[in-house]
Amino acid sequence: MKVFYKKESLFKFINSLDASKLSIGFVPTMGSLHHGHISLINKAISENNHVIVSLYVNPTQFDNKLDLEKYPRKFEADICFLRSLACSKLSLFIPSDYEIYGSQINKELFDFSGLDKQMEGKCRPGHFNGVATVVMKLFEYVKPNKAYFGEKDYQQLLIIRRLVDNFKLPIFIIGCPIVRDSNGLALSSRNLRLTKNNRAYASKIYRILNYVKENFETLNFFEIKSWVNNQFEKDSIIDLEYFEISEDLTLKTAHKKVKKIKYRAFIAAKISNVRLIDNIALN
Repeated sequence: MKVFYKKESLFKFINSLDASKLSIGFVPTMGSLHHGHISLINKAISENNHVIVSLYVNPTQFDNKLDLEKYPRKFEADICFLRSLACSKLSLFIPSDYEIYGSQINKELFDFSGLDKQMEGKCRPGHFNGVATVVMKLFEYVKPNKAYFGEKDYQQLLIIRRLVDNFKLPIFIIGCPIVRDSNGLALSSRNLRLTKNNRAYASKIYRILNYVKENFETLNFFEIKSWVNNQFEKDSIIDLEYFEISEDLTLKTAHKKVKKIKYRAFIAAKISNVRLIDNIALN
């Protein structure tokens, strides 16, 4: 596995691949790799001639400086983890802030046709502009045919697809299913900041989403939201930030069920000041 720290070295390598005749898969990550990331990487390996994984904690998508400082970083362990896959089709890009942004770390502004006005966009102002800024730069450097994103960040997945459509980029964006721990908790790098007990307790988030899915046909939206809010109202360990039922493609908040519309439930909550998000398809 080749490891690149400079974009110029990455450019030379990509050009040597003769990308016009090969399919290049790309898996952008912020490191602290877990089996959710590995599922993306394995899918990319199975569908492409070569796969590039990036490890980069992007500062412009953090609205909270403390969250950025505490975000887990273990790039040396990540490199060993990826080497253990023993895959000759895999390369790694680990850029510095300067390699990505130069001397000025700034985010650009994008039009996402309202997809960024819901949920994460409301709670984390500017977050998706930061995500789009770094993704556009990484797409420019890697020039992938296919890029892989997990459905745990479902709103982000739709926004990346909109970004690619808006700029008419020749990249196929592939969403991959959420990978969960044995207790149902969605795998996330932030889980590393949880104690063993809190990680077990956080599985409550998935149990609630599962209940919503199982009862979606029999309960109306008011009944569902009331039930969910009640589950957190007296919970001294998990603080609910939001719970939403939204249209699957537009992310507009849903108020009543309409035939032929797909819906998805979204949740964000904090446990010991660690912010977790999750979602589930309802129909």
